[in-house]
Formats: sequence, C-alpha cells, structure tokens
Amino acid sequence: MSQVEDDGQALIEHVDVLIVGAGISGIGAAAHLTEQLPDLSFVILERYDTFGGTWHLHRYPGVRSDSDLFTFGYRFKPWVGAPIASGQEILRYLEEVVEERDLAPHIRYSHHVSDARWESNDNLWHVRATREGSETPLHFTARFLWMCQGYYHHDVGYTPEWSGTSDFEGQIVHPQHWPDGMSWTDKRIIVIGSGATAATVIPAIAADSAHVVMLQRSPTYFVSDRNGNDLAELLVSLDVPPEWIHEIVRRKIIADADTFTRKAFADPEGTARSLIENVRSLLPEGYDVETHFTPKYMPWRQRVAFVPDGDLFKAISSGKVEVVTDEVETFTATGVRTRSGRDLDADVVITATGFDLSVLGGVRFVVDGQPVDFAETVSYRGMMFTDVPNLAWVFGYFRSSWTLRADLVADLVCRLLMHMREKGAARVIPRLRPADEGLSRLDWIDPADFSPGYLKRSMHLMPKRLDTPEWRHTQDYVAERTALPNADLDDGCLEFT
Repeated sequence: MSQVEDDGQALIEHVDVLIVGAGISGIGAAAHLTEQLPDLSFVILERYDTFGGTWHLHRYPGVRSDSDLFTFGYRFKPWVGAPIASGQEILRYLEEVVEERDLAPHIRYSHHVSDARWESNDNLWHVRATREGSETPLHFTARFLWMCQGYYHHDVGYTPEWSGTSDFEGQIVHPQHWPDGMSWTDKRIIVIGSGATAATVIPAIAADSAHVVMLQRSPTYFVSDRNGNDLAELLVSLDVPPEWIHEIVRRKIIADADTFTRKAFADPEGTARSLIENVRSLLPEGYDVETHFTPKYMPWRQRVAFVPDGDLFKAISSGKVEVVTDEVETFTATGVRTRSGRDLDADVVITATGFDLSVLGGVRFVVDGQPVDFAETVSYRGMMFTDVPNLAWVFGYFRSSWTLRADLVADLVCRLLMHMREKGAARVIPRLRPADEGLSRLDWIDPADFSPGYLKRSMHLMPKRLDTPEWRHTQDYVAERTALPNADLDDGCLEFT
C-alpha cells in the first residue's frame, strides 16, 4: 500500500486490490485474499460506519437469515448455532471473521464510492469516494477492482405507487428503513407483502400488537420445519470437531436442496401440492389455504420462504394475524381500502414490498473515457464483463445461499490474479470469441426459470448472457462448484495484456 501526490494537493492511496463493500461478500473476499495472496495490498471501502451490509442495514423486528447458516456461512468458518440465525448472530459471526483475519486495518468506513475510471495508460482503476460528513473527495488507485456491494439499492426500498398515501393519518414504514424506537404495542398493523420479510416481521410483532393483517396481492410458497439440524446435533453429541460438522452438514444440505430443486422442475404440480399440504397441516382445520396459500406460479420460480418453527402459522392460528388476499385500491385516512372494497383500519402500515436491484452499487464506471453501460455487456461466468478490464463482481444465487457463490468467485478471482502474475499481465479483459459473436444475447436470467418482481423490474439494467457455460450465470451451485474451479483461463474468453 502506498500514497502518491495528486496534482500536489490530495493524496491518492494505491493498492493492488480495492474491494467495495464490507458485507458478507466483501469480508469473504478479503479473507480469501489474505489466505491465498497474502503479499497483495488491499483496502475495503464501506459506505456505512460499520461492517455487515444487509445485516447492519436491516433492523426490523425478528430480522433473520432466510438461508441456513451452514451454507450461508463461509466454508472456512464453521457455524455452530441454529440453522436460521438472527441478524445479530450473523453480525457476531462476521465480527469474528474480521478479528481472526485481522481485516479491521484494511477497512475504510463511511466511504461512499461515486465513480471508477479505468485508464489503460497506467493500467489502473482510479476510484473516487466521499466520506460521511465531508465533501472533499478521496482518491484511490488499484490494479484490480472487486465489487462486493450487494445487489439492491440501499437508499430506498421498493414501494409501489399507491393513491391516498398522503391522506393516511398513521405511519408508513418500509422494513429496510425501520425507525429507531418504533413501537407497535397495542397498535393495528397492516403488513403489505407475503415474502420472507413479511413472514419474519409478522410473528415478531403479532403478540404485542392489537391485530395484524397480512395483505398480499398473491400467495407465496412456504416451507416450515424446526430451527435445528438433526445431523449437526448428532455429530455434536459424538464430539465431532466443528470443522468436520460444518463440512458434513453443509454437504448434506446442498445435496438435499439440489434434490428438491430438481424435483420442483421435474414434478412442479407434485412439489406444489407437498408444500401447500405442509402449510395446511400448520393451520386450523378448514382454513382457506386455497385462497391464501396457493400461489399462481410453480415452485422455485421465486424463492421458497422458510418459516422456522412455524412461527408465522402459529401467529395466524392464534387469531392475532389475519391474511387478506387482495390488492390495494387506495389508502384512506384510517387505513387501506382493497380492490374488493374492504376497508382495513390501521395505525401503522408496513410495506414489505421488496427492493430494486442495483447494478454494481450505482457507481459510475468509465473505461478509457467511455462510460460503461453494463446492459450492453455480456457477463463472463456471472462475475466479469466484456470489454471492462480488471473488474470482478459478486452476485450470488437465488435458490441457494449467497455465500456459496461468494466463496467460488473469490477462489476464481484469486486464481485469476495469480494467473496474471505468471503471465506478467497488467490487465485482463473478457472478450467475445469469434464463435461467440454470432450467438443471441439473452436476458441475464431466463424469466421462465426465475421471475420475482425485483428481477422483472430491473432486467433491462443487467448484463446479457449467451447460451454457453462461459457467458452465463447458471444459478446452479452444484454445477458451478465444479465448473468455476476448473474454468480454463486460457480458453480465449479472457485477453491478457
């Protein structure tokens, strides 16, 4: 790491690798880098005042993982708690990684990256950031830029445009921006939404509130089981070392998830029936499962939300939570009027309506004076972009834990950096081969395969794919855990100069 003068005024901090984001992806990237390439200098730029990303930002009641921590945790750091962890437990896990890998000196907090400029005359990324509370720009240069900033807009959660919101005399809250000190005790609550966030917030507030309505436009698939793992508990009782338990249980969960995914596509009707009957068994006899818990789409075309210990269904069964399957017609002074004409009274409306995708954190990228439009690029293995040098991006899985892919991408980036060193190359650029040029450019993710609202709203901003292994993000961990480590870096997709 070094500093050089910039026009005789501002100092530029120079590193071999610049990581953007100190969430689960960025901390993992740094941990892999310290292990595999300990001689390289690096810095992590984090826009908030602490690490954690999503787990720092999301503070709504009951916030928890929607993937098991045996696979959401890093492969190098055993998870020893319950499979579904609270936000605070995940932050403590990340804190241990920061301490164990001595990452704290490398993190620059409250640094918001605004733009990144590649200059081929010096083979460097020139990155500008601002620090919270200061308008003075900070300058960094790096041989390689590693984007680990997450996949959604942190500033504003997605909220549909409803009429009448200004007339509502109560409070409207998006879970992504939960106010400190907010009380829901003895209040009438409407939660708009039916995904994992709604399923998390509702059981956390139901007991203390006066009444909760889960207002959903359409149902979601849920699966429920106890928040425990039989195999992990057996191995603990046999005094198996934590590292072995983590790996054994991790492999079992991955195999079971792959089996479930393949069944969902091979027998969608049967899988749907099984999921719906699981929910039916957790609700009072005669409950209208057909209306409220029978989705219009087939399983795994959107995420299947896990409900630990059936807490959402216990809250519904208690009578404190009512499910209304309808659409918002308008807000009124006292609540929400639905499309069917029903008036729902509320003191608080929680809009658990999701988020918008953010392509590389909204950073402005320029390559040799030309602005980069990532929608015009093709993604190399879902982590690099055609004609953009020395840049890697972490985007995880929709159907598996995000961190599974963050680990794989970290391995490939480290291998790529070593390969560049061996070749004496200053830059690596994904380029379409002559045989690739004639192939059709397709949406980044096939909408027939996976189609949640946040993806549909943002697909036009995402890079394109080709129908070849090198130029797509398969969303299949079982395939990629072999394909990415064995990817041929000299197959002509990457230009080293």
